[in-house]
Amino acid sequence: MSDIDFSTLLLALFAGAIRVGTPFLFVSLGECLTEKGGRVNLGLEGILVCGAMTGYAVSFFSGSAWLGVLAAGGSGMLLGTLHGLVCSLPRVNDIAFGIALMLLGTGLAFFLGKPFIQPQATMLPAIDLGSWSSNPHLHHALEINALFLIGVVLAALLQWGLAGTRWGLALRLVGDHAETARALGYRINFTRIVATACGGFLAAVGGAYLSLYYPGSWNEGLSSGQGLMAVALVIFARWQPLRCLFAAMLFGAAGALGPALQAVGITSGYYLFNAAPYALTLLIMVITCRPDRSLSSAPGELSLTR
Repeated sequence: MSDIDFSTLLLALFAGAIRVGTPFLFVSLGECLTEKGGRVNLGLEGILVCGAMTGYAVSFFSGSAWLGVLAAGGSGMLLGTLHGLVCSLPRVNDIAFGIALMLLGTGLAFFLGKPFIQPQATMLPAIDLGSWSSNPHLHHALEINALFLIGVVLAALLQWGLAGTRWGLALRLVGDHAETARALGYRINFTRIVATACGGFLAAVGGAYLSLYYPGSWNEGLSSGQGLMAVALVIFARWQPLRCLFAAMLFGAAGALGPALQAVGITSGYYLFNAAPYALTLLIMVITCRPDRSLSSAPGELSLTR
């Protein structure tokens, strides 16, 4: 492979990591926030798909993609609140209800979204950071959506907020030692419901990115399991928002591997390379969830650790 081919491959992987990794970033930040409060939400896949459909529909009717993003976040917040409320009831397992929520969210999206499969909604604009370059590959790689930049800033804010603010301390205490938090006067269920609702909002924004920017359409096969893979991504990131950013870019690069190789003329095994994110998810789960390796960084109240 020549130097030109190698540089093209790196640029394609860079661009793909951002485009494919942005939904992973928002969903993983949402799940990180939820799990910091001591609750697992496996329904993020349904929230992601429902957010994609809602954002696309509102963008189509209103003509504003950003209004679609807000509407998508609102739908995710509603589903997240539902998860938080139901899981606050006695003897309700959050993992089991998360699976039910995943089916509910995807079912609602498929049923209500059928009229929007063909129509074209208003898309989110890209920020052209490569206008200074005459290199078409570099120019394409530096077309970045504003949601990615928002996600980067949000990851930094969450990292700071969880470590250095009163609400961050309260959330971590609720997720690590619920009885201690209750003794100090914190409202356990309320804190977890709010964290789960905010996590649902972020996950649905990731879904809106899928339908309104990349790949930029609404169809029933849009998600490809990003919501479920986000749980593995958060474990890999050790429940740290900035590490979620790194992990999202890693998963994004894995998802972009097939198209990147195709860009330099390597077409054999294209569909095999498309399985790279799923293989990476399986590898991460095998490495991080071995019986002889404890999840020392995990919140103590998580169902994964009890």
